[in-house]
Parts: sequence; C-alpha cells; structure tokens
Amino acid sequence: MSIKLDHHHRITVQKVFGHPLNHNIKWHDVCVLLERFGEVHETHNGNWAVTVDGEIVSFGSSRARDLSEDQVIKVRRFLQSLGITPKASKAA
Repeated sequence: MSIKLDHHHRITVQKVFGHPLNHNIKWHDVCVLLERFGEVHETHNGNWAVTVDGEIVSFGSSRARDLSEDQVIKVRRFLQSLGITPKASKAA
C-alpha cells in the first residue's frame, strides 16, 4: 500500500511508535491519520474503528481525549500491518 503522509501524519506516526510509550496522543490526530487508509467511524458502543478493504478494525473507547496504552499498541500494530513504520513514514 503506497500512501503519501504529510508532515502532521508523520508526527503522529512518530508518536505512535515512540519509546517509551507516548501518553499524549490525541484521538483526533490518530483519526486523521487513519482516514488516509480507510473509513474512520465511531461504532454504536462508542469505539473508534476503521474499515479498510471491507475489514473493520476497532481501537476501543473514544471517551478520553488521549489514547490509552492498549490503544496506542493496537494502532501501532494496525499501522505495521499496512507497512507503516517511523522509518517508512519519513520516506513517504
């Protein structure tokens, strides 16, 4: 999958893959990034999810402004499954 990421998307990718785990990642920033890959929507039970090629991936509750540690890890794994890493995002 070849998706061009702008400066803001690359910053969000860097935060998601940051070590130690970043605790200041806003849902808004992640949703804007995820919209580059598919349709982002809030499910009936308040979870954020993205639909890519007919498959839905849920990231948990969006009630808090920032992602939890588990949500950061889920987003990280999702991005990795698409071939997005901090190194790859710099090259895009």
